[in-house]
Amino acid sequence: MTVREARAQYFARNGFSEAGYRDRWVKLKLGPVPLAFPNTRSRRRAIPMHDLHHVATGYETTVVGEGEIGAWEIAGSCGPYAAAWLLNAIAFAGGMVMAPRRTYRAFVRGRRARTLYRTGWCDELLDLDVAELRRRVAVSGQPPSATWRDRAAFAGWLALLALPGAVALAALVKSR
Repeated sequence: MTVREARAQYFARNGFSEAGYRDRWVKLKLGPVPLAFPNTRSRRRAIPMHDLHHVATGYETTVVGEGEIGAWEIAGSCGPYAAAWLLNAIAFAGGMVMAPRRTYRAFVRGRRARTLYRTGWCDELLDLDVAELRRRVAVSGQPPSATWRDRAAFAGWLALLALPGAVALAALVKSR
């Protein structure tokens, strides 16, 4: 199957379309809560690659699946895509709350990855077969074992992700 065909199936399963890449606002639901945020230029540039990462990895677009892909993309690098770093950090943090083991495994898997963010988008990606896309981003079927470097990187990211919450909690305690 080509990446174009696999992406079309991914879009159909999730109610997405390529037209959504150009929308001014991103609208989604977090459980019963509707959310909307601006579809910035940085996000518009990153989202086609993010979608292909979903195709390559098989991570779903559920809250847990977005946590997994967020951890995978952070570990593999979001390159120059600021929106990808920010949105993936939020998803990664959510994944740690909802499914910490799965999120950790995705992070370790991402440490071996070569995300598309490193090379950027080109339409020729859609003409590859899915197996070739997986080879390009270094996604293997077998989850890798974590090394001490993986564990140290993970701990560093957890500390970084926890920092805003710790600052907010300190401010709340101080104000009382």
